[in-house]
Amino acid sequence: MQEGTPDISEMSFEEALKALQQVVRQLEDGDVPLDQSITLYERGEKLRQHCQARLDAAQARIEAIVLDAKGQPSGTKSFDGPE
Repeated sequence: MQEGTPDISEMSFEEALKALQQVVRQLEDGDVPLDQSITLYERGEKLRQHCQARLDAAQARIEAIVLDAKGQPSGTKSFDGPE
């Protein structure tokens, strides 16, 4: 890890996403030497994985509200994804 570069594992989702967007912009600009491009790509992949893990964890915590026969909330159930 480069000096002054935040540890990805300690980043919030929003911080990691912003860093990933910055990496993508740098790579798209094409003004980065090849070796630095490879390093940026590797960091970008780690940021993407971190963001995906944070999204997966958030999805697992989502609960759907269960309604009774009268349409009133009667509790919650875990979100299991698309049915």
